[in-house]
Amino acid sequence: MPTAATPETTMPGAPSRLAWLDALRGIGALAVVAEHLLPWFLPALRPFWFSLGVYGILVFFLVSGYIIPTSLERHGDVRAFWTSRFFRLYPLYLAVIALVLAASWWVPVREGVPRDGSAVAAHATMLLDVVSVGGVADTMWTLSYEMVFYLLVTALFMIKAHERSGLVSVLFAGASVVVGLVVSGAVLRGGWLAYVSCAVFAAGLACVVGGWFRRTAACVLGLMALALLLLSSRVPWLGAAVVAVMFAGTAIHRWERGRGGLWPVAVTAALVAAAPLWAIESGWWWVEPDVWLTTIALAAATFAGAMALRGRRLPAVLTWLGLISYSLYLVHHPLLKYFVEVTGDLRWSPLPYQLAMAALALVLILGISALAYHYVERPMQTLGRRLSRRGAGVGAQGAGHDGVLDGGLAGAVSSTGDGSGHTA
Repeated sequence: MPTAATPETTMPGAPSRLAWLDALRGIGALAVVAEHLLPWFLPALRPFWFSLGVYGILVFFLVSGYIIPTSLERHGDVRAFWTSRFFRLYPLYLAVIALVLAASWWVPVREGVPRDGSAVAAHATMLLDVVSVGGVADTMWTLSYEMVFYLLVTALFMIKAHERSGLVSVLFAGASVVVGLVVSGAVLRGGWLAYVSCAVFAAGLACVVGGWFRRTAACVLGLMALALLLLSSRVPWLGAAVVAVMFAGTAIHRWERGRGGLWPVAVTAALVAAAPLWAIESGWWWVEPDVWLTTIALAAATFAGAMALRGRRLPAVLTWLGLISYSLYLVHHPLLKYFVEVTGDLRWSPLPYQLAMAALALVLILGISALAYHYVERPMQTLGRRLSRRGAGVGAQGAGHDGVLDGGLAGAVSSTGDGSGHTA
């Protein structure tokens, strides 16, 4: 008997209700790739009236906020949620780390990565940027805030405060303004942060997944994530602003479902827009008022435009880019480095040669990203979903689990799939 379409299922032949999220992730991924490709290949075409990179990650973070918490709430199973997250994030992440380290004899690992055990500990948790440790791949810093968000969402879910995402987004946005006014960088520093956070992270998640003192463990992890975010991030006001944007995405989803208003989103946007204006730690070109405000406005308009088109069929190329966007996001920067190492500095080459090399680099990046998705991401997603279903109900706080949606930087909500992160 036919039933109404849900986020996991759509009627045959109908546009997927998740395609617009894939399209957003495709747009975000392309923006980040362009941010890194243009300075090396086509510097004359790089825009400075807004930041392509910040625009891309803001779009990603809005998608994460929109889909991740509601996925956890709908299925009510924290064990399945974290099993899915592990198999969604870590396999490709570890593969890229292995690639960068294996090629370090040719292109050295960047200087921001400590040459000691603290780098291992920080990479193990993905909490790199909030313990002030550089990632072996430059783009890995944003995964820190995805992980902080997951930890906070789990804690709020366990104490039944998850419906207050609008208020939470406003609080984090306010914190971004206050922190920017009073601190000039990380208050807590040192390799010990990576070691301590790794130990707490491992023990806490073992309890959350295993079911031992689950609520207490989730709260400890949430408090640790909050403390690291505000006290030891590289740019604390930016970290708070990023988390505010993610919770604003959740508030948008609640408004769409008639479970909240849009005023928290508007207040959050205003506070995030104001955060760097008087911040002690600023001065970068992308936080100049005109650039910062334009970037935020463009990201918001892109999300709103895609949301308005969510019932329509969208370009297949965008949904395909969304499908491979996690691979595209993680692998493109190392590949660009290797490409430039072969071609040499292209910044002063003739424009036709720059265009040809940029096109070739983009084709190679897209091809390798597609291979990474099909041979690393997709099999691991399948395994993670199988393990999640096997353990369904064991770790549930409510309904059983039949697949967790993915979003943001580390997820795929395929218009051609079953809504669980990959195509059928």
